Amino acid sequence: MDIQTIGVVGAGAMGNGIAQVCAQAGFRVLMNDRETAFVQRGLGTIQKSLAKLAEKGKFSADERDAIYGRITPSTDLADLAAADLVIEAVFEKFEVKRELLGRLDTICRPATILASNTSSISITKLAATTQRPTQVIGMHFFNPVPIMQLIEIIRALQTDQATYDTIRDLSVKLGKTPVQVNDSPGFVSNRVLMPMLNEAMYTLMEGVASAADIDTAVKLGLNHPMGPLTLADYVGLDVCLDVLEVLHRELGDPKFRPCPLLRKMVDAGYLGRKSGQGFYSY
Repeated sequence: MDIQTIGVVGAGAMGNGIAQVCAQAGFRVLMNDRETAFVQRGLGTIQKSLAKLAEKGKFSADERDAIYGRITPSTDLADLAAADLVIEAVFEKFEVKRELLGRLDTICRPATILASNTSSISITKLAATTQRPTQVIGMHFFNPVPIMQLIEIIRALQTDQATYDTIRDLSVKLGKTPVQVNDSPGFVSNRVLMPMLNEAMYTLMEGVASAADIDTAVKLGLNHPMGPLTLADYVGLDVCLDVLEVLHRELGDPKFRPCPLLRKMVDAGYLGRKSGQGFYSY
């Protein structure tokens, strides 16, 4: 399939990053969210990101303006009828994604591919809620999207080869390195990462060491660029909890049980960088 117009639903950190890389690759982008304020905030983030890249010489001021000009804001889901591919980047809740895909299924043309940026939810279950299950696929980008190289392409049990080939080729055009993943809770990256973050939280809760010393030990001892608690703050503690709950529920293994401290912090509204308070203050 020849993709020319890409719809992105959700203008938050992941959504606006996805919209930016699609526009940088030359695609027309429709960036949709429920409220004008959300869309405008996302556009502001893209403007700042593009300005920094232009300052670093990644492209000229004219190219920067052309990239930004390829992004059309939207608050009406019906606008996505013009898209050849729609990528959803909304809350990490099955019910929310299922309801959205159901609406997109009736709005979009029969040939349109529906992709989910979920970091843990079953693509097979999401595909089964639509009338086009062979054209549903996972595109798991990583934050910050304009910088991170990896994209996990998750095949639902129903995803056909043509859909996979189209999204694999598109991922390369976006400047990403795609890896093929068969549908499984947490896929590859989060199935490996989240238990480590969770264990760092248990280590903090049990008083083994301070947050700063835990992060330093992992950074220097394991040669990681970022400590696990800093990374959890960056990902969002609510997202970490959502992913761990999916892993715990779907795989039934107690090693994925979310740390009580994580649950308590999310209940308090301490979500990491995006709320100004997590394991560290921002």
